[in-house]
Amino acid sequence: MGRHSLPDPPAPESTGARSGNRRRTVATALVLAVAAGTVVALRTDLLPFGKPCGGASVRLRVLASPDIAPAIKTVAARARVDEVRSDGKCLDVKVAARASYEVADTLGRRPAAPGFQVWIPDSGLWVDRVGSESGTSLTPVGPIASSPITLGAVPSAAASLGWPKKTYTWSELTRTATTDDELRLGVADPARSATGLLALSRIDAGYAKDSRGSGSGGDAGARTAAAAKLLYERVADGDSQVVATLPHDGSGAERGNPRRNQALLLSEQAAHAHNSGPAGGPDLDLFYPRDGSARLDYPYTLVDDRTLNADQTRAASRFMTLLGGAPGQQELRRRGFRGANGAADAAVTCTAGGRTPQPYSAATADPPSPKDLRALLGMWTITVQSARITTVVDASASMGNAVPGGGGQSRMGLARNSLLQALATFTPEDEIGLWKFATRLDGDKDYVELSPTRRLGDGGEHGGTHREELVTAFGALAPVPNGATGLYDTTLAAYEKARRTYASGKFNSLVVVTDGADDDSSSIGLDALAGRLRKLADPKRPVPLIAIAIGPEADKSALDRIVAPTGGSAHRVNDPSQIHQVVLKAIMAAGTKEPRRTSPSEAR
Repeated sequence: MGRHSLPDPPAPESTGARSGNRRRTVATALVLAVAAGTVVALRTDLLPFGKPCGGASVRLRVLASPDIAPAIKTVAARARVDEVRSDGKCLDVKVAARASYEVADTLGRRPAAPGFQVWIPDSGLWVDRVGSESGTSLTPVGPIASSPITLGAVPSAAASLGWPKKTYTWSELTRTATTDDELRLGVADPARSATGLLALSRIDAGYAKDSRGSGSGGDAGARTAAAAKLLYERVADGDSQVVATLPHDGSGAERGNPRRNQALLLSEQAAHAHNSGPAGGPDLDLFYPRDGSARLDYPYTLVDDRTLNADQTRAASRFMTLLGGAPGQQELRRRGFRGANGAADAAVTCTAGGRTPQPYSAATADPPSPKDLRALLGMWTITVQSARITTVVDASASMGNAVPGGGGQSRMGLARNSLLQALATFTPEDEIGLWKFATRLDGDKDYVELSPTRRLGDGGEHGGTHREELVTAFGALAPVPNGATGLYDTTLAAYEKARRTYASGKFNSLVVVTDGADDDSSSIGLDALAGRLRKLADPKRPVPLIAIAIGPEADKSALDRIVAPTGGSAHRVNDPSQIHQVVLKAIMAAGTKEPRRTSPSEAR
């Protein structure tokens, strides 16, 4: 994802020195005030009402998701007109719209001065993502609105699906919508859109439920991946972009235009905005899956609350009170949002395109866990993007050791078979290569490139396909007699080449499989290697390094240091036959994050 700078910070305010305990007390007071309906704040005169405005003011900078930002701006403007005060000072709230994924990306990098005190993303999943990356400290206080995720269709498409009488589960609706060539179902990119990712989570949950009912539990992931591939054919960068793919009018030319979608996965609020907006085009009719919708929850979130002064903290509480009060909620409903509790509003639903017997008032489904969402995002990344992966395999003598309980097979034999299983899961568009390493395999070099990283469907150098040549190369892997483990030099050389040959638009990665610690006394050394990888890692061209440590002799702690700056991961396996499963899971996980910049002190 691209990185975007945040708004310039406001002019610094005089705050005076405050202790860490004082900062925590202020943040706690805010949470308690909101939870108690501002009773605490009112009783302690933190939020005075009705006094004439003038003189000193307190500025609050708010960054909000573009769909809710207009409502937030209206409430802020009304506060200025009404001369609302916070602790005796005029409340001056400046609101800017910014896509939630962009803000999450930047906050995940822990900026020195974010330049805003409150963030209102469209979903708490973005707050969770920043937390998982150990980014800027965030304190979600509570949701201020919500909107369920639905499938909206233009009238002709809705009628073909049986709207409004026919209801569907998520899996039924997805299967029907993606197999109808005339329907053309669009979705916002799950990597950039909470709507897209949460819709994908409900599709996955639906397939999992179907698989449990049929006793074929292993089918769910494959079905979700297949649905993801079909959705990717009509994917748009973000929520506003996907709405723009609807027909611009009701003409036959627009309905027949292959670039126009007839249905979208979108929020109820987005459908409301489309149906009530001036842009034109056919209104949408909404399907609400009967097995429960996910929902956007718009958490009111303090940004690095330890740096907020008392005036800013009280202003943040005051402004949330305005958003949660009757006028604020009325403005949110006017723009198509439900309340924070998710209860359906008949007027909102009607304008958005919902009708009985569609279960628009049913309770929303339990939200997916952050772990489940990370796995889904990883699946999306490697399903819809071709991969470019170089596999580097340890060929030192110890790889010939027998594996306990392995039926007499060696580490190399089991690893080889497992890697061949992994190879079978990739498509002809994927680019795969193979290196092996020990010590001094090629003059002073510890490594040899056995097969270049190329498309599996391309012709091989000796006839057949590149896939066929790779199968032969993997099958010929064998331990080198008396060979030691030249891990560090090999890793650096392979990573440097992966960076030089980076393929845009693909998932690029390097996989290193080893059963030992570095044995090359003349190698670059761990500290120098970690430093070089820190310099090579580029967040705009990520190449996560995935390391597989086989058995107890492998130096897992060294591998952890090596992979950290690349955004990759290290894994220990005692049974080499499980390598393919670990590799595929690690690739999926790597698809959800980018390289982490480790400090020099961490590297040491």
